[in-house]
Amino acid sequence: MSRDELLVRMMAEAEQAGWWTQELSAVAAVSGGPDSMALLHLLWRMAQERPFPLVAAHVNHRFRGAEAEAEAELVARAAERWGIPFEAAAIDVPAYIEETGMNPQSAAREKRYEFLRQAAASHAASCLFLGHHADDQAETVLMRVLRGTGVSGLGGIPYRRKEGNLELIRPLLRMTKRELLTYCERNGVPYAVDSSNLTRHYFRNAVRLDLFPMLEQYNPRFKESLIRLAEAAAADDDYLEAETARLLPETAVRSGRGFRLERRRFRGLHVALQRRLIKLILKYSSDPWHSLEFRLIEDILEALADENNTVTRMDLGGGWTLVREYDEAYLGPLPEERSGYRLPVREFPCEFRLGNGRSIGFERLEGAVTSLPDNRWEAFFDESCLKLPLIVRTRLPGDRMEPAGLNGTKKVQDMFVDAKIPRSKRDDWPLIADAEGRILWIPGLRRSRLAPVRPDTAATLRIEMRTEDGGPA
Repeated sequence: MSRDELLVRMMAEAEQAGWWTQELSAVAAVSGGPDSMALLHLLWRMAQERPFPLVAAHVNHRFRGAEAEAEAELVARAAERWGIPFEAAAIDVPAYIEETGMNPQSAAREKRYEFLRQAAASHAASCLFLGHHADDQAETVLMRVLRGTGVSGLGGIPYRRKEGNLELIRPLLRMTKRELLTYCERNGVPYAVDSSNLTRHYFRNAVRLDLFPMLEQYNPRFKESLIRLAEAAAADDDYLEAETARLLPETAVRSGRGFRLERRRFRGLHVALQRRLIKLILKYSSDPWHSLEFRLIEDILEALADENNTVTRMDLGGGWTLVREYDEAYLGPLPEERSGYRLPVREFPCEFRLGNGRSIGFERLEGAVTSLPDNRWEAFFDESCLKLPLIVRTRLPGDRMEPAGLNGTKKVQDMFVDAKIPRSKRDDWPLIADAEGRILWIPGLRRSRLAPVRPDTAATLRIEMRTEDGGPA
């Protein structure tokens, strides 16, 4: 049996794409139209060249009565003649539409793919083959342009896509409808014509029947232009998605169920990557589909770019919130309110773990340590001037401190604001106080003027806050 030119093309593309392997086992979705019947015949011919298990799967959506039943019979007869196992389902999609309120096309697609996945699982198939072709691709791109889309949408229908252990493959995506019809005629492949494809009630049909003929008056090769655009956009999109996934751990860190990012590092990226990073983060939300509108992404970018409003809170929907506090931002569900802590320090040395990988340690050093601390996460005190026990605690309303170098006292709240400590961190920030309630030190911010180390100090108390890697907090 001679090889058809379309068969040769499909085998070459399969070899190049790498899916025609010894491990291949496949289910082909077959509606009975010329596209899917050509697909089934091409796969059958390929299985004769290099054998692999192949099953034909058909769904009757019960929209068109006798016409739909005739299509199911046509597919069953062809599968039997070609020796291909056949799976069929008749699904009452009209009843499902009435029950759910979904539009007909979405409801039919949901129930169809549900059956196809089940058929693939029951036959242990690794691939599900679908009959979308180049004309479908061009229509999809134009429909998305009309509705509004970005680069990802311009990529159109993907040639391959993973769904868990199942891979969806569309091997006809570079073949036109005309080529598939000609293939069916050359090879005696039977097919049915779906009468619903001629009604303009569906948007896709109106685009195919009315819009394309009009636009092709200006560019007879308009479909080819859209197909080339889809391939170029899909390649660009793949690269940007991979680059975004690489940058995510460098730019944002997990914080509970959400993410924290450093604003200046984020703003240093190209705006295309900024948009995609926000989209990638939002995909982790519990209800991600609602969060990917262009306007929402732009609102988040504006909030992160604003140099005037340094503290911002924005409801993102689905229980997610953007909280920007100075140069730090958080996207995710609002964290639960912390109850605070109060830890007495009765002996030295000792250490407390404070959560979030932080710890605070106390040690007694003989004599006076008059050198300056190595960093702002370390402080020295004259032990004899302290009222013990010391207390490690979180802030309280009205807290005031006597900062070293200043006369009088200052509100702890104002000190947090001056240091641009994010509001979300303030309630968990440790303070060191003595038994009389006087605040001695706020790690990372200020030391009080109380209990300075003098040359005649007999014992120096050293306090240090560290992170879990052993470095300063």
